[in-house]
Amino acid sequence: MSVFKSCVVAVALSSSLLLSAVAQAHPKLVSSTPAEGANGPAPAKIELHFSENLVTQFSGAKLIMTEMPGMSSHSPMGVKASVAGSNDPKTMVLTPASPLTAGTYKVEWRAVSSDTHPITGSVTFKVK
Repeated sequence: MSVFKSCVVAVALSSSLLLSAVAQAHPKLVSSTPAEGANGPAPAKIELHFSENLVTQFSGAKLIMTEMPGMSSHSPMGVKASVAGSNDPKTMVLTPASPLTAGTYKVEWRAVSSDTHPITGSVTFKVK
C-alpha cells in the first residue's frame, strides 16, 4: 500500500472514531441553582447547567410543587414558570411567574443536544 493510501485510511479511521464519539455524547446535568436537596429562600430563577450545548426547541422543563407545609395529603401541582435558554448554550433557566411559597419543589427536565437523543431527569429543592 502506498504512503498516500495509508494516510487516507488513517484519516478515515480517525474521523469515523471521532464522529462516533461525538454521536454518543449526551447532555448530563452538571449542576443546578438551587442545588439538588437545597433548603433555602425562594429563588427568583432556577438554572440547570448541562455538559453539552442544548437544542432549545427540543429541551424544556416543568416546575412542580410536591409538598406544602401543614398539608400531608397535598397532591403535586404544576407551578407556572417560563423556560428559556441563556447566553450560555449549556444552561436552561426557569423563571417562576410569581414568588415561590414555602414547600418542596421538583424541576422535571428534558435536555436534547446535537445528537438529538433526549435525556430526562429532575432536581428537588425546598423553599423555607
